[in-house]
Formats: sequence, C-alpha cells, structure tokens
Amino acid sequence: MRFEDLARDPRAGALRAWGEAWQGLTPETVPTLVGLAAADIRFRDPFQEIRGRDAFERMLRHMFATVAEPRFVVTDHALGIAAGYLRWTFSYGRGGGARTIDGVSEIGFAPDGLVSAHVDHWDAGMQVYARLPLLGMAIRAIARRVAAR
Repeated sequence: MRFEDLARDPRAGALRAWGEAWQGLTPETVPTLVGLAAADIRFRDPFQEIRGRDAFERMLRHMFATVAEPRFVVTDHALGIAAGYLRWTFSYGRGGGARTIDGVSEIGFAPDGLVSAHVDHWDAGMQVYARLPLLGMAIRAIARRVAAR
C-alpha cells in the first residue's frame, strides 16, 4: 500500500468510529460499540480472550459493573497495512483514588468494515500487579534486579 492510499482507505473511517465509540463508552452506549463489531469479533487483553459479539458485550457490561468510572481517551491512532492502532489511556476509580493504564490496541477489520479483532497491548505487570500490596513489592524488586544499570 502506498502512503497516499491511506487517505482513501475505508478502514480509516472504521478506525475513527471504533476509537470514538470507546471514548464515549457508557453503559448506555455499549450497543453502539458492539454494533461496530463483527459477529465473530476476537477480543484479547492481558487477562482474557473472548470471541463473539455476545461475549464482547458481556465483558463490557462486566467492566461497568466492577470498575468505578471507567473512561478511555484515545491519544493517537495509526493505520497500517494489516491493521489499525489506537494508543489510549484508561482511567478508573480504585479505593478512593484514580488509576490509569496506558496501552495500544491493534484493530483488525472484516471485509465489510466491521471490527473483527481487538487486541490490547499493555503492561499488566507494572500497571496492575505491581500496584498490589504484597505482590507489588515482589514485582518491583524483580524489575529493579533485572533492569539494566
């Protein structure tokens, strides 16, 4: 693909719509996001891998039921030859304070323009596990030990 072809690529609109749907995600807008997904969407993050629109919707509803004030902000995007990419910050409430996770989502598209794959790439070790009281101390100690000096 040539760079000038990117402006005419129909996936650009699909990537934009997917990113905007995540940014505007609320319990009421879950159907909007799910409607942009292919029937057999594959979603993967460091904690789970699911398939299908129904499982995807259940995962989103579970997030709203278990996480306080979840919010996604897309900070950058790119369209490659094989996939689209969204850089994002996820913020949520936790124990009276706010937490954030930074990551990148790799987005695959079906021929009809729907999202067929959403694979999240982010560091669960340092952004989640290292924040846990006992486990976090061990993870941070290991990270210091293996870090280049």
